[in-house]
Amino acid sequence: MSGVLEVIVLTTLAGSTIPIGGFLAKIEQIHPRWLEEEFRHSIIAFGGGVLLAAVALVLVPVGIEELNPLTAGAAILIGGVCFMFIDQMLETHQNPASQLLAMLLDFVPESLALGATFANGGSVGILLAILIGLQNLPEGFNAYRELRSSRTMKKRMILPGFCLLVLLGPLSGLIGYYLLSQVPQLVGLTMLFAAGGILYLTFQDIAPQAKLEHRSAPALGAVLGFVFGLIAQMVVA
Repeated sequence: MSGVLEVIVLTTLAGSTIPIGGFLAKIEQIHPRWLEEEFRHSIIAFGGGVLLAAVALVLVPVGIEELNPLTAGAAILIGGVCFMFIDQMLETHQNPASQLLAMLLDFVPESLALGATFANGGSVGILLAILIGLQNLPEGFNAYRELRSSRTMKKRMILPGFCLLVLLGPLSGLIGYYLLSQVPQLVGLTMLFAAGGILYLTFQDIAPQAKLEHRSAPALGAVLGFVFGLIAQMVVA
């Protein structure tokens, strides 16, 4: 299989877990009520832990390889500030989408990196695709539930929209393969910008949503998510 075809197939498979996660959220129903609520909060926390793992173990380590400290720090800060304004704009229009933004901030730059890895003869593309796909599953679950609560989006359009998001994977992968592989500094800037946005969204929106009074499972879910990301990254490395 050629490098281009591998990038298309792997990024498509990784992105397909977005609508799968959304479908699971659509049919999710657990009894009794308290267990259903704790399960949902635990999934939100798990997704936050996975996102932190992506920042700490993938986006930042890879992003800083070709950049000096000042540039790297500026990229992260700019990412956080930009997504602060985006998040405030969504809140003003009563359109909760922090989980969706966090998912895309994770999915797109890692797909770019996957494409660049194959272009440069890297051997970790398949494992990286597995990591991306497993991250997208809880994020798709959480994003579906978040968007379902929005009054500005029709519920029947969420899953078809998630299916369209899958196309961002191969598109980003091909951009990474053909363009960004020639400019490693730009790949680094993109990943650090995304890392800053993820950090902002995690502590501003995702972590507060995961909080549940008198329950410890959601907090452990965040730890489990980070451990999951660590194991996956160690396998990739």
